[in-house]
Amino acid sequence: MYATLDDLKKQLPEDLLIQLTDDGGAGIIDTTVTDAALETADVEIDGYLGARYDLPLASPVPTIVDKMAVDIAIYNLYARRQGPPEHWQKRYDNTIRFLERLADGRITLGKDDPVEVVTTSGSMLSTTSPRLFTRTTMKGL
Repeated sequence: MYATLDDLKKQLPEDLLIQLTDDGGAGIIDTTVTDAALETADVEIDGYLGARYDLPLASPVPTIVDKMAVDIAIYNLYARRQGPPEHWQKRYDNTIRFLERLADGRITLGKDDPVEVVTTSGSMLSTTSPRLFTRTTMKGL
């Protein structure tokens, strides 16, 4: 997984994570639900990144991918309930736009981008016709 429960806890208070995941009323974070949200986020991210990158991404995964996984997972957790607040909806929408641009090659993952930029040195090829005027052909003129 690109992100973990600890990453989610850095963005949402624990009591909110309990509200979003505790379907059985146990009063604790249901890690089955958070794992499913994180896995769904990974699948969504891979759907875009697979157009340009070899999957799975090599470790360590670029930090921006972890951030996107958290944003998508939180969106998925809210979607299980009443839907996300406006700022989480915007973060999700921005993440999807970013992923679309990554897939199109319009942007990269920055310095952590696993796609190697291959540069080749140019070469030039030229052909010539036989010389019309040589010492031999000009002899006697």
